[in-house]
Amino acid sequence: MPPLPLFTGLSAFPLTPADEAGRVDTDALQTLLARIVDSKARSIGLLGSTGTYMYLSRAERLRAVEAAVEGVAGRLPIIVGIGALRTDEAAQLARDAAGAGADALLLAPVSYTPLTQDEVFEHFATVAAATDLPLCIYNNPSTTHFVFGEDLIRRLAGLPRVMAVKMPLPKEMAFSTEIARLRSRTADDFAIGYSGDWGAAAALLAGADAWYSVVGGLFPKPAAALVEAAQSGDPAATARIDQSFAPLWALFQAHGSLRVIYAALNLLNLSQAAPPRPILPLDRTNLPEVEAAIAGLAGE
Repeated sequence: MPPLPLFTGLSAFPLTPADEAGRVDTDALQTLLARIVDSKARSIGLLGSTGTYMYLSRAERLRAVEAAVEGVAGRLPIIVGIGALRTDEAAQLARDAAGAGADALLLAPVSYTPLTQDEVFEHFATVAAATDLPLCIYNNPSTTHFVFGEDLIRRLAGLPRVMAVKMPLPKEMAFSTEIARLRSRTADDFAIGYSGDWGAAAALLAGADAWYSVVGGLFPKPAAALVEAAQSGDPAATARIDQSFAPLWALFQAHGSLRVIYAALNLLNLSQAAPPRPILPLDRTNLPEVEAAIAGLAGE
C-alpha cells in the first residue's frame, strides 16, 4: 500500500503569531492558513517547531487548533504538534487536538533529562493510544537533543496509529541510502518525509514521501511547485525552483529559520508578531537581505 496521502507531498508549517504574553493572534494565524489552503499543499503542520508549540500554554495551543479547524473548514488536513515534557501532558494535548477536530498528530520527544530509546518508545506508545488519530514521529534532534535509532523507528512504526516519520537531514545528504534502510525496516504504507528546507529538493528526488516545510508556511505556492516538480521526476525544474529559494536557505543556515521567517512575515505585513522570548528578532541590519531573498517569492 502507498503511504497515507495525509503524510505525503508538501506539509506547510506556519508560524503561530502571538503577543508578548503568548496569546495567539487567531486572525493572523487564519490569514496564514488561508494562503496555504489556496496552494497545492497536501497538509498543514500546525504547532510544529516553526509554530513555537513549546512556548505556548495548553490553553493557547487549543485556541490555535480551534482557530485553524474553523478557518480551514476541512479543505486541508491539519497535523497538530503535541510535544510536551511529561507523557501525561502530551496525551492530554493529543486529546485536546482530537476533540478540536485535528486530523493527525506530530509528536517530538521533548525532554530535560536525556531520554533512552526505551523511554521514548513507551512515551510514544502511551500518547499514540490516547486518541484514534494517526501520528507522525517528529525526529528533530537539533531541538530535542534526542537521536532516534533506526531500530526505535522500526519499533514505533509497528505501533497502531504511528504512520509516518519526519526526519532531519542525514549526514552528507545521503537520502537514498537512508530512505532505503528505513523502507526495509517499516511497512509499505509507512511514510518517510524530511524537514530541513535546504535539503528538500534532494530528499524528494531521492524518493521521500513528504516535505515538512518552514518556508511552505509562508510561501506555500512555490514550495508546492518544488514538490510537484521533484515528485514528477523533473530534476531540471526542481533545481530551478530550488535555486529561487537559495538566498533564503543561506539565511536560514546563518541565522536560524525561525528568526528569518518571522522577519519575512513582518516584511510582508502579514503580522508584526515577534518570536517568543528569549528568542530575539533578527537584527535589523539583516532585514535588507531577507527582503531581497523573498522578493521573488512574495508574488508566488
